[in-house]
Amino acid sequence: MTTILDAALSDSPADVAGLPVPESTRAITVHRDEAEMFEGVPSRDKDPRKSLHLDEVPVPELGPGEALIAVMASSINYNTVWTSIFEPVSTFGFLERYGRTNPLAQRHDLPYHVIGSDAAGIVLRVGPGVHAWKPGDAVVAHCLSVELESPMGHNDTMLDPEQRIWGFETNFGGLADVALVKANQLLPKPAHLTWEEAAAPGLVNSTAYRQLVSRNGAGMKQGDVVLIWGASGGLGSYATQYAVNGGAIPVCVVSSEEKADLCRAMGAELVIDRRAEDYRFWKDDTTQDPKEWQRLGRRIRELTGGDDPDIVFEHPGRETFGASVYVTRKGGTIVTCASTSGFMHEYDNRYLWMNLKRIVGSHFANYREAYEANRLISRGLIHPTLSKTFTLPDAGAAAYEVHRNLHQGKVGVLCLAPEAGLGVTDPEMRERHLPDITRFAGA
Repeated sequence: MTTILDAALSDSPADVAGLPVPESTRAITVHRDEAEMFEGVPSRDKDPRKSLHLDEVPVPELGPGEALIAVMASSINYNTVWTSIFEPVSTFGFLERYGRTNPLAQRHDLPYHVIGSDAAGIVLRVGPGVHAWKPGDAVVAHCLSVELESPMGHNDTMLDPEQRIWGFETNFGGLADVALVKANQLLPKPAHLTWEEAAAPGLVNSTAYRQLVSRNGAGMKQGDVVLIWGASGGLGSYATQYAVNGGAIPVCVVSSEEKADLCRAMGAELVIDRRAEDYRFWKDDTTQDPKEWQRLGRRIRELTGGDDPDIVFEHPGRETFGASVYVTRKGGTIVTCASTSGFMHEYDNRYLWMNLKRIVGSHFANYREAYEANRLISRGLIHPTLSKTFTLPDAGAAAYEVHRNLHQGKVGVLCLAPEAGLGVTDPEMRERHLPDITRFAGA
């Protein structure tokens, strides 16, 4: 009997249309009754390998405007880590609130949460009202979920009052063999990439695009000096590529020589190894050290020939934010998201207000920004930075690596795909871009 996997891997993936929807699917979950399991444990010591489960769960009911996708590959984002360690809050609160909004949303409020905010795969079924996609289409899914019933989100869908991140604030995410999405989350899969490569950029690539390039973020222009924290990581590696491709001057901050080499492979020339140079922005848990801010500023000017950053690409948060505000040039921009080292930022406001700097908050991307970011991947102008791939049963180990910063670039997860390297439908384009794909992955 032909299976979803057989049809997806065949020369005619449209054969998927004739297959029955399975009643259940493998999925990576967290359990509501374990939400307190790490109470009293320091954040760094919370272990996703203990909280993430590989379960067999029912395939959700398909509603209007939705699609079921057979997921070939997914990836790990920092929101995967947050869900797995139940920080800053348990994601079950998101599911409860969503479940109260309408009868169809009640499906999401369950005692388990299927997580994952990236996916590449094949459309399995579409619900009523879906016309742009059909079973068999090869797709990637971005993670913006909105209801589009409020006029507040029609100019920028990230401002919709019902905006949520799929697989984090909704159920039935991408770390599964079958996932449920709104059909307007779907984008064409880049034909020159494997399934796992195509699944890697979604969330982080779109986030970096809005945060750095879009007028909703920093509005980067040619010649801007851009300080990029974690420049070889899942988010920073895309910011580095946008800076290089956009004619800006990236100053990449990393934590090892290996990560510095990856930044250089992406075309960045100015790199700071913060561990080798031993920057310590905090004297203790409550006191920052302005002398370390000053030392970083001098180092940046040394690398740039005297220029301070026009833009600081901020995502570590508490650990670095005081330094980021300080080193930004007069009239410059600190654009921030994520706060992976802590959400409670502290900085000296004199350096902000008296020097006319601005702080811009940025969160994922609207539909157009996600489309543009994927288009640049599809055209081979931005490349996936996938450094390692796990299987679905090992998703906990993959999340652990991201939590402990043991990775570089993105960490992928194979779902239905039986092995890495499958899914390429434009081998000629791949051959042209293979040197960059290989170098940017740190291989």
